[in-house]
Amino acid sequence: MQPHHTKNKGDLGVAKAYADLVEKGYLVLLPATEHAPFDLVAYLNGEFLRVQVKFRRARADGTIVVELKSSWTDRHGVHQRDMNKAEVDVVCVYCPTSDQCYYVRPQRYGNSIQLRLRPTRNGQRTGVTMAEDVREVPTDR
Repeated sequence: MQPHHTKNKGDLGVAKAYADLVEKGYLVLLPATEHAPFDLVAYLNGEFLRVQVKFRRARADGTIVVELKSSWTDRHGVHQRDMNKAEVDVVCVYCPTSDQCYYVRPQRYGNSIQLRLRPTRNGQRTGVTMAEDVREVPTDR
């Protein structure tokens, strides 16, 4: 097995998200298809959440950048399309640099999300999302 193959990274991200959600008390359901717009469903207190998982390493500056897109490869090449945010309730970002999962509502962001593992060098706080602040699954809609 190739250690850095994209599919392997995605599988690791889903496995880490599954474990993190179970640790947080969720019942986790896996779709019976790879063609769903979400990777798993989390259930707690009568609420189902469709969760899309993204595997992203932190950059050297301590940022985790996540584009809200789907991408796939077939015999016609590499394809991308914007995420349909109506089909996903929560994006879980697994970062192997910190070995943590971070949870955001995609509807609150534009085409991408930037999380910071470290504060900015200039001390800016406005418009900055610290990764540690999004460790819990958002419960508000």
